[in-house]
Amino acid sequence: MRHDLLRRLERAAAILLVAAGALPAAASSHREAPGITRTPKLDGTDFYMFTSYESGRDGFVTLVADYIPLQDAYGGPNYFTLDPDAVYDIKVDNNGDALEDLVFRFQFQNDRKDIALPIGPPGNQKTVAIPIIQAGQIAAGDSTALNVHESYTLTVLKRRPGSTGGFVSARAKDAATGSERFVKPVDNIGNKTIPDYAAYAAQYIYDVDLPGCETRGRVFVGQRKDPFVVNLGETFDLVNIAAPIGAIRAEKDDLADKNVTALVLEVPKACLVSSASNPVIGAWTTASVPRPQETRGTGDDDNAQRAVASRSQGTPDLTGSRTFVQVSRLGSPLVNELVIGLKDKDRFNASEPKDDAQFLDYVTHPTLPALLEILFGAAGVKAPTLFPRTDLVAAFLTGLDGLNKTKTPSEMLRLNTSIAPKDAASQSNLGALGNDLAGFPNGRRPGDDVVDITLRVAMGALLDPSVAPSGTLAFTDGAYVDASFFDTKFPYLRTPLPGSPSQLSGGK
Repeated sequence: MRHDLLRRLERAAAILLVAAGALPAAASSHREAPGITRTPKLDGTDFYMFTSYESGRDGFVTLVADYIPLQDAYGGPNYFTLDPDAVYDIKVDNNGDALEDLVFRFQFQNDRKDIALPIGPPGNQKTVAIPIIQAGQIAAGDSTALNVHESYTLTVLKRRPGSTGGFVSARAKDAATGSERFVKPVDNIGNKTIPDYAAYAAQYIYDVDLPGCETRGRVFVGQRKDPFVVNLGETFDLVNIAAPIGAIRAEKDDLADKNVTALVLEVPKACLVSSASNPVIGAWTTASVPRPQETRGTGDDDNAQRAVASRSQGTPDLTGSRTFVQVSRLGSPLVNELVIGLKDKDRFNASEPKDDAQFLDYVTHPTLPALLEILFGAAGVKAPTLFPRTDLVAAFLTGLDGLNKTKTPSEMLRLNTSIAPKDAASQSNLGALGNDLAGFPNGRRPGDDVVDITLRVAMGALLDPSVAPSGTLAFTDGAYVDASFFDTKFPYLRTPLPGSPSQLSGGK
């Protein structure tokens, strides 16, 4: 199997280098670029796309866009609302030209009830607004005590035939009520405020009528336990572990106590593909804000952001009357952290797949393998000696020949929707490297260990040992994940950790 994939990669890469260039992947982006650290509400942390493996749902594709990294469950009193001025998009290319043909756009609204209490004795009493977002317990079917209500719309934009920029748009509707507005549950404040958070949040899983789709989809937006598993601190402390080889369960998951905000959408396959004969789709997520009339700031990062914004062509509003500046972008995992050079990280976040040729050098001549050799050369770690790295170009920019290849080199997550999903118990957390073609890099499931996969491919797992002497080694960050860490039905990501009782002390 591995040799078959290698031959496919070599053929695809040879064709690609003649035709054009582009760049690798970009996701699992917890604070991955200097500019995005200033706007955490717009920071996309992970993007997933997979054929639904919930029983009876294999005719659907699930797309998950996670935002707002490193959420402490106790992070009140205002918690983690999304930006009402921004647009959060999931973009789908269904003909392989690196342009979005479908856009699923989420826009949020926060409404305050301004709950107030009568304070003081009769004759000297005043009604005063409370300082927190809840005035009592919240439960499924009863959120009267909630002081801030967050809701959203979901708009579907479809590219007009033959157009390179024009879209038609319509809003999705709640199948039960016909409403165009959906409720986002409040974050998991704690067990006293919301005694049964799972039941409370479940009421906001919606069956939706999607414009142009005969079959209904599903949507949920809300806080979830962060699904990404990584030995984050030690990885970025010059890989501060004994050796990044072999011990796949030896290190802790530094995100084990963190939550995230998830936009989860399940769409019928027939509404995503351009035709039954072209089952491969590509997708990514972006967050954008209205272009400012003037910019402020004096630091280097501010200047870099202004320069990026001035070059950005922006994203059209539904009415065409506003222009948005893209500040976050996510497709496949781990490139803006580990592949894109520091000076270009903000530029990458503002860029579009069709323009990815500007980042080609970071893929063909990657620095991560060289850094690992510097750190662990004494332990026998050697970087591949083949340049340009045609294996990485093919794996990350075109998809694999015979699996999920598309015609235009570009960074996005690709999925062959004709490949049947595997149930959770049958999945390999190494995806295609584990002979499981329903997993990464054919889409990405929550249980795919993309850190270990990316490390192994970067170090030459798909190359001949003569040019990649360390390519057969089991590189790992030591933090383990598989499908058993997640639910087996929509929205797959698990209930977020509560802010109280304390998860550290054991609580009361």
